[in-house]
Amino acid sequence: MAPHDGPDGHTHDWVEPKDLLTRSGYGEFKAPKSSYDIWMEEQEIPIYRHIGIDKVQNLPLKPWKMMGANATFVQLFGTEGMWGCHVMEVPGAGATIPVKHIYEQQYFVVEGRGSTEVWEEGQEDKAHVFEWQKGSLWSIPMNAKYRIVNASSSPALLLGGNTAPNVMNQFDNPEFIFNCPYNFRDRFDPNREDYYKPSDEILADPIRGLAMTQTNIVPDIVDCELPLDNRRSPGYRRIEPHMTDNNFYLWIGQHEPGRYSKGHAHGSAAILICIKGKGYTYTWPAKYGETPWKDGNEDKVLRQDYEPVGMVSAAPMSGDWYHQHFGMSDGPFRLTAWFGPHHPGRTIKRPGENATDYGAIDVRDGGTAIGYDIEDPYLRGEFEEGLDSYGIKTRMESELYDRKVN
Repeated sequence: MAPHDGPDGHTHDWVEPKDLLTRSGYGEFKAPKSSYDIWMEEQEIPIYRHIGIDKVQNLPLKPWKMMGANATFVQLFGTEGMWGCHVMEVPGAGATIPVKHIYEQQYFVVEGRGSTEVWEEGQEDKAHVFEWQKGSLWSIPMNAKYRIVNASSSPALLLGGNTAPNVMNQFDNPEFIFNCPYNFRDRFDPNREDYYKPSDEILADPIRGLAMTQTNIVPDIVDCELPLDNRRSPGYRRIEPHMTDNNFYLWIGQHEPGRYSKGHAHGSAAILICIKGKGYTYTWPAKYGETPWKDGNEDKVLRQDYEPVGMVSAAPMSGDWYHQHFGMSDGPFRLTAWFGPHHPGRTIKRPGENATDYGAIDVRDGGTAIGYDIEDPYLRGEFEEGLDSYGIKTRMESELYDRKVN
């Protein structure tokens, strides 16, 4: 390839349009790799790209030199450049290599038990130490140094979410990202002894008024109590943990057995992670309307089945996609949704201007939620057949399909 040639043989020499009807540029080109894409490849561990996965425990792992653990990156469709994810296995009775970075990081414990040490660089003797177990969720303060210690003889498996793509694609400088000397004291006060003391106090999210809690660790998100919400299905429960003053947004939600979520639409970023029960998600472009099967567009619908700990991208190809979640177990169907730094309530508005929680409002009222009475009939029939095959009774009472109720 000549010095001035680019991908696919395109020349790097600019060519001026020959006349007023000719446009400059190639017109069609392959998307270039981002700084984060290049960094992932340099780590020499697998990169999993898909709409979802039935369970992350099935992903192949290879040694990750930076962390001293086995790992794989997970980049589900629709999250490119929006936030990063990886699965990491800490060896039995082992520990990760201490690291720090100016991107936000959180972990959910898929399997195992252990502890994490967090300290301000140069103050390792004052490290905060907290214990975790299967089902724990915890966050690392920005640019604090940390290492993860496995307390058992068996490997510990963790699912991590972070804002690495956002930071790397902006700064494109690993030396700055991993060796910045600045201490973010507004995020982490090393002298605060209760920094990793769990809190279950329920507050109102100041943006949308939904249930939230401010805590840097949740000991068990699989079986913890959740406040009633009712936004997605009758009896639906939900809470938003706000952790280490991060912008990384997430929630934990639960549908009652025998009931399913209303369909709703929003843009890319959200990844649903199954942590209790099992089920499936349908997702399709909003441009195909509320009834894709009825309208002959079933080939445009994507499905992902999962169990703990499986994942699915709610809007996998960018733009607004409808998605709908169905539990197929005789117990509660619990999910946690991770959005990265993309809070659905923080739409860009002029200060003081009203915003709307469109996903909770019926499409007939200007929102993006599909009422049970106007959803595709295929969904209800398939759900009931699925429950029957497991010997589970539906709790989708006929009155739920009345416009006055839903």
